[in-house]
Amino acid sequence: MEQVSLARRAARLAANIPAVAHGPTIPFDSGHGFPALFPDLTAAADKALTTHREETLQYGSRPGLLELREWIAESMKEDGADVSPDEIMVTNGAKQGIDLLCRLLLDEGDSIVVTAPTYFTSIPIFRSFDVNFVEVGQDAEGLDTGQLETTLKRFKQQGHKAPKFVYNVPDFHNPTGITMSRRRREALLELASRYGMYVIEDSPYRKVRFEGSSEPSLKALDRTNNVFHLGTFSKLMAPGLRIGWIAGKRELLARMMQLKADGGTSPLVQRIIVEWCKAGHFPAHTENVQRTYRLHRDRMVAALRRDLPDAAVVVPHGGYYVWLTLPHHIDADELAKFAAEAGVTVLAGSKFYAVSGPGTLHSEGPPKNHMRLAYSHSSLDEIDEGIRRLAAALRRCNITPASAPSERLVAHSNSTTA
Repeated sequence: MEQVSLARRAARLAANIPAVAHGPTIPFDSGHGFPALFPDLTAAADKALTTHREETLQYGSRPGLLELREWIAESMKEDGADVSPDEIMVTNGAKQGIDLLCRLLLDEGDSIVVTAPTYFTSIPIFRSFDVNFVEVGQDAEGLDTGQLETTLKRFKQQGHKAPKFVYNVPDFHNPTGITMSRRRREALLELASRYGMYVIEDSPYRKVRFEGSSEPSLKALDRTNNVFHLGTFSKLMAPGLRIGWIAGKRELLARMMQLKADGGTSPLVQRIIVEWCKAGHFPAHTENVQRTYRLHRDRMVAALRRDLPDAAVVVPHGGYYVWLTLPHHIDADELAKFAAEAGVTVLAGSKFYAVSGPGTLHSEGPPKNHMRLAYSHSSLDEIDEGIRRLAAALRRCNITPASAPSERLVAHSNSTTA
C-alpha cells in the first residue's frame, strides 16, 4: 500500500539529524553557555516549589506569569523601550517566538527579508512556512537599508506584494558580530512603515556587551508599533531554562496566544527566574557574564592571530561568536569535516545563507569561505587547543594559513579587525 505523502513543510526539511560528537571534542559550533557561569538557582527553586507550589505545579497562563512580565517590561523600559506587561508574552525560548510570529503572519508563498548571512536556526523555521527569502547584504553598519529600499521598489514596480517582515539580529549579529548603526535602524523602521512591513528584532545578546555604548533597540525607536522584540534568558542565565518572550501589539499577542499549543510555558521555571531576579542577583551576574565572555573572545582572537594569521575576522564588542573569512579557495564545509576529525567542531558559513535551499528568489549558491566560531562554551585552554586543531585541519585543505590572500571583512563602527 502506498504511504500518504508528508506535508510540504516537512518534505523540504533534511531527513537526518547531525551526529553528536563523542570523545574529547572541543565545541566551537554552537552557542552553549559556559557552565561555570550558570547561576545557583537552588534557593529560588525551593521557594518556587514551597511558597508558590500551587502556582508552579499547575498549567501556566498563556501570557506568562504577571510578575515575570512586569520584570521584563521594567528591564525594557530601562533600556529605552516603553513596553507594558500586557504587551509581553512569555515563550519557550526565543525560537518559539519566531515560530509563533510565522504562524501569525505568513501564508505559503509570502516573502520575508533576512540578512545574508542570517541566524541559521531560523532558516528551517521560515522555510517550513514555504516562504520566498529576500536576502539583503550587510556592511560595516549592519543591514544595508539602501539595498533593501531598492529591492522593495523593484517589488512594487513588478506588482509583487511587499515582504511580510524583516528579520534581523541588530546587536552582535549572529553570525557576523556586526552591530547595526542608529541611522540604519531608523532607516529600517522608516522603510517598514512606508511599505507596511513588520520588523522582528531578535535580541538575545544585547546585554552581553564587553565595551562601547549601546545603540537604541529597534523597539525603543519604534513609533508605529511595527516591531516585534524577541528576548531570552538563555544567553545571560542558562539556555536550559527555555524561557523567552515577545514584546508587541496587545491584539496580535492575543492571537498568538491562541496559536501557542503547549498548555502554557512552564510556571515553575518562570517562578524560579522571578524569585532569582527579585533577590537582586541579575546585575552582578550580568557583569560576570560580560567579563567572562570578554576574556573568551580575547583569547580566541589572540589564538586566531597566532595560528590562522591569514583568516580575517571582525572582532565584536559583545555576543558569542566571531565570523571568519578564509582564503578564497578554502571550502569551509570541507574544512569543518577535517576539523571534526581533528577534534574540534565548527560551523561552515554556508549554513547561514537562506539562498542555499528551496524557497529562495536566487539561483546562485552561498559563499564557501566563511566560518562561525563560538567562544562561549569552551574554557580558555580549550580555545587555544581548538584553534590549534583548526589550523591543522586547514593545512589538510592543501593550503597553509599564510599562503594565500584573503578577502578581509570591513570593520564596522563597533569593532576592530584582526
